[in-house]
Order: sequence, then C-alpha cells, then structure tokens
Amino acid sequence: MSTLITNVAELMTQDLEHRVLKGAAVVVEGERISWIGSAAGAPAADEAVDAGGRALLPGWVDSHSHLVFAGDRTAEFEARMAGESYSAGGIGVTMGATRQASDFDLTRLAMGRVAEAASQGTTYLETKTGYGLDIEHEARSARIASTVADEVTFLGAHLVPAGQDPDAYTDLVCGPMLDAVRPYVKWADVFCEEGAFTAEQSRRVLLACRDAGLGLRVHGNQLGEGPGVQLAVELDAASVDHVNYLSEQDVAALAGTWTGWDPATGSGRRGTVATCLPACDLSTRQPLAPARALLDAGVQVALASNCNPGTSYTSSMSFCVTTAVLQMRLSVHEAVRAATYGGALALHRDTGKDADGERAVGSIAVGHRADLHLLNAPSATHLAYRPGMPLTYAVWRAGVRVG
Repeated sequence: MSTLITNVAELMTQDLEHRVLKGAAVVVEGERISWIGSAAGAPAADEAVDAGGRALLPGWVDSHSHLVFAGDRTAEFEARMAGESYSAGGIGVTMGATRQASDFDLTRLAMGRVAEAASQGTTYLETKTGYGLDIEHEARSARIASTVADEVTFLGAHLVPAGQDPDAYTDLVCGPMLDAVRPYVKWADVFCEEGAFTAEQSRRVLLACRDAGLGLRVHGNQLGEGPGVQLAVELDAASVDHVNYLSEQDVAALAGTWTGWDPATGSGRRGTVATCLPACDLSTRQPLAPARALLDAGVQVALASNCNPGTSYTSSMSFCVTTAVLQMRLSVHEAVRAATYGGALALHRDTGKDADGERAVGSIAVGHRADLHLLNAPSATHLAYRPGMPLTYAVWRAGVRVG
C-alpha cells in the first residue's frame, strides 16, 4: 500500500542536507518513505492525500520523558510559583503514589500520556523508570514502559529513598535492581545533582550499567554547575540533559566530543548530545539552557519535553520549539531540528538498519521511517509566529495515520 502526500507548501526534511522544499510531495510505502520531490513530478500511488498547502515536518522525537507514574504534585507547583525553590525531594511524593497504583492504572495512565503526545505530533519517544525506587517497582515500571514507549531508560538512580543509606542504595541500583530491569531497558540514566547522587555514586551506577550493555544518559547541571556534564563526557554518554548551568569548560568539553563526527554525512564518532528541556526550566524557574551558545560551539543539541508530574507536566514538543525560538534565540529551523533530528541523534536513531526494519527517525529521507507531522499552517515558522495555537493537522507514525 502506497500513499502520496502532495500539495505540501513547505517540506522541512531535517535530513543531512537540511533541505526545505516548496511545492513538494512525499510517497510512503508501508512504514517507510520511498520518494520525496516536487509535487509536479510525483509518481502515482495507491491513494493520495492533499496536504492543502500546509507544511510537513518529521514527527517530533521526544528523547526525555517520565511517563510511568501516578499521583499529583499540584501543591508543589503552586508553592514553587509562590517562591519556593525546586529540589529533588519531590520525587518521593510521586514514588509513593506510583507504588500504590495497580499495573492496570499505571499502564492506562502512561498510554494516555503517549496518546496526548502523538496527538501533538510526537511519533517517537523515550521514557524512564525512576518512580519505583525498589527492585519490585522499578522492574514493574520498566516492564510497563516497554509496552508504551519506543525506548526505555533505567533511572533507579533518580533519588535515594528517605531513610536509606546512599551508598547502600547505590549498591542496590548497581546490582539486583539493574538485573531486574535489564530485560526491558536499552539505556541507563542517573540524576547527578546535589540532593540526588554524587559524582562518585553516579559513576558507579553508569559503569555498572555500561558493563551490563546499556547505553548511558545523564541528568546534569540542572540546579547549578556540577560534575554531570564532565561525567557524561568522560563516559561517552549519548546525552546529558538539562544543562542549565554550564561553565566555559563544560561547553568546550561537550564540543570536543563532536570533533570526530561529520555533520554533512552523519558519519564518524557521535559525541554527547546536550538535551535542553525548556518546559522544565520555566516550571522550575531555572535559567533556560544556553542552547545558542552550545550550537555556536559545535555541540549537537536536542529539545525534549521532560514530561513528568513535578517539573514539566506537558508533552507538547511544539511548546518546547516555540520557547526555543522566542526565548533561547534559536532559529525556527534550528529548533525544529533539535526536536526531531537532535532527539534521534540523542537516541542513536538518526540512522537505521533497513534490513531489520529499525529505520531512522527524526528526518524525512528515502528509506527512513514514515513519521510525519502535517501542520495546519503554510510553514514551520507559524510554530513561533502563532505561539500556543494548536497547529497539528495530521500525524503519521511508521506510515500509519494516528491523528
């Protein structure tokens, strides 16, 4: 079954050539993109969809979320808006509610959040454990996450539960807890921050997870300058996320990881992506991550929602893109790229193995997965030009229309 999507006013491919095509069309066969070009020269297909002069983008790739949880932290949000500062401790509130919820309810809630994200153009997403924080409940969270998300990250090192010895808990994360979640996860993460895990504890967790075959990610430099970025660089993590407080040395270290990578061909050694979470920054009243300085230094940047109950209860990637343009000084093209190709790069899904069906996401190119986001606007510029407006018109995920 093939589908021709034609009469596209602006096609922003976010491929390696950074192409923006006018008067374009795309052909989808099965779950893959089979043709891109001028609408005037489009081949025949089994069915045709008239885009009506709208803009077509890759589907958003949300590379940082926390979707498996129960409970509510409205009171914490209200207190923060009244002037209280954010600390990691609120995670414990969600831990209690999540442990008490049934498997059915946790799955239902997570599926609802995934559906909300898809309705706004997100076609590929990562989510984390981290609200169970014991062997039984972390394993349960990982299992549930594996049924609703594209990529699952083990975040047993989210917070040391109240009353537990930090080093003993770190041992638990590195041993029995890791063994319990291993069948369900691809990545490991750690909250390397004051009030959560020290640099040495974080290193122990990440090394144990790397030895178990997991890729690495780091929550770092959210609440102040700290060791998170340097640890991520040291251990060749795929991404370091938050990055609100960066020294010149931090920026230089991140830039140094990309010197062996050719952005024109997507070849060479990938570095550590700096993932910015602007919705979280606004909710916690932290300074927005310095995305402009990172890009100018040669660092690859991603935008992600950080959807979670405490600090960023939104899955709207369009909101993140809008914020990046209006307040972080990115161009529309740079912001869309960070929310699509950048997320794919952070998840090592910017390229794919066509033979086994694990096709690339985050860009529109022949052979890539047909993840498409049609806006109810003639250009992507309207995402920032008309902030807050519901501009998603249609969404395809792996070639299937889902919205």
